[in-house]
Amino acid sequence: MAAISTYLANKLLDHTLRNVAYTPPTTVYVALYTSNPGAGDTGTEVSGGGYARQQITFNVASGGQITNNADVVFPVATASWGTVTHIGIRDAAAGGNLLYYMPLDVTKTIDAGDQLKIPVGQLTISMV
Repeated sequence: MAAISTYLANKLLDHTLRNVAYTPPTTVYVALYTSNPGAGDTGTEVSGGGYARQQITFNVASGGQITNNADVVFPVATASWGTVTHIGIRDAAAGGNLLYYMPLDVTKTIDAGDQLKIPVGQLTISMV
């Protein structure tokens, strides 16, 4: 199950309870982690070996949850990315802020020549 970052929790609380404007990102990206980023965004994101965050788009939310509406395909690794244990949804292709994070159901070791794909409908974020 996905968890919300401290950054986004603060933005949503201020927006809904204090009438402080929050402008959501127009594009969001999937990031891969070899350790839990946690609410404070302190995990280890994959780097090097051809890794790059990938844009993700979602279906319309229903029943308090939302799923990806297209495959998310990462580049072919040119070197080992290590064992991916978590993913994060971020508001920028580099840097930026963590919005949501979750552990993978099954960790995945990415070696040179491997390619990670998240099939359509397989990434679910739930708020209930």
